[in-house]
Amino acid sequence: MPVSRWLIDAVDASARRGAAGATGAAAPVPTDPTTTADISRADGPPLSVWVTAQTSPAAQRKGRYVPDSTAHPAKMLPAVAAHAIRHYTRRGDLVFDPMAGSGTTLVEALDAGRCAVGVEYEPHWVAVARANLELARTRGHDVNGEIVQGDARQLPQLLPERYRGQVALVVTSPPYGPATHGQVVTATTDSPDGKVHKYHHRYGNALDRGNLANVGHHRLLAGFTRILTGCAAVLRPGGHVAITVRPWREHSELIDLPSQIIACGRGAGLIPVERCVALLARVADTGLVVRGSFFQRDFIRKQRQQGLPLHLIAHEDVVVLRKELTPGAPPATPADCGRGERA
Repeated sequence: MPVSRWLIDAVDASARRGAAGATGAAAPVPTDPTTTADISRADGPPLSVWVTAQTSPAAQRKGRYVPDSTAHPAKMLPAVAAHAIRHYTRRGDLVFDPMAGSGTTLVEALDAGRCAVGVEYEPHWVAVARANLELARTRGHDVNGEIVQGDARQLPQLLPERYRGQVALVVTSPPYGPATHGQVVTATTDSPDGKVHKYHHRYGNALDRGNLANVGHHRLLAGFTRILTGCAAVLRPGGHVAITVRPWREHSELIDLPSQIIACGRGAGLIPVERCVALLARVADTGLVVRGSFFQRDFIRKQRQQGLPLHLIAHEDVVVLRKELTPGAPPATPADCGRGERA
């Protein structure tokens, strides 16, 4: 879908206005010929666009992650984690992921010169994350990265006391359970019977009700609120939480998970400060080049045949929350998270 020239001009003008703020100059913001709305006006948290998919996910991971990483059913895009880490932290800060999966957040933190700690429920992905951390260390990083196995709903009991109140940034994503697509074989690839088959599209043991990926929607939200409450305890005052999340559809009905996650954050005592757009599509001269999966494209095709005009997903929401600053607290300093130590 082409990007409106009005939108591009408005974003450019907004950037010029911000740059001119120091001199007191003001750049006019163009308006859409069909509306008088000003793009700079917002009814909720500020919005920004993260251009995070200019290369494919495979290209972003190539040579930087072990091959087993590709089997995770809901991998975070490395560029999304890297953008959040560069924007909300400084070198030497501590980055935390309570649902670390294959360790994307931890690897991107180490590559940016930040310390990293993660928690992961499934033993297999703990092993993969550790392998990714070891691979990252071969690139010469002198900052510590470690991962702990356990249920993130029990954070106060899982993390060493030295991390309490020291985390500058949490980067994570809730499990999507049955909404994940995984990978696919077709008649033109390796399908043994010429039919389409999914694989690597499920978390662990589907009978394990302790895994948040296997519980219902309301239990997922309750569990995630508990996890965010634990994150608030390890965050330093003014620290941020960046959560990548997207809506999904159940029986063609849209589930607005990003807004529900914001409510979870409020319930955990965190303050919503931004709701950003992290692109999953490449920006080309004439519009966005969407990288939809086979199942996303198949779903859209079937829905359109039934008269529902859906489009391929081109972005993920990034909900950004912040821990309240403590009145009179001194400015935050990088945490001593054990440079050179090994997990």
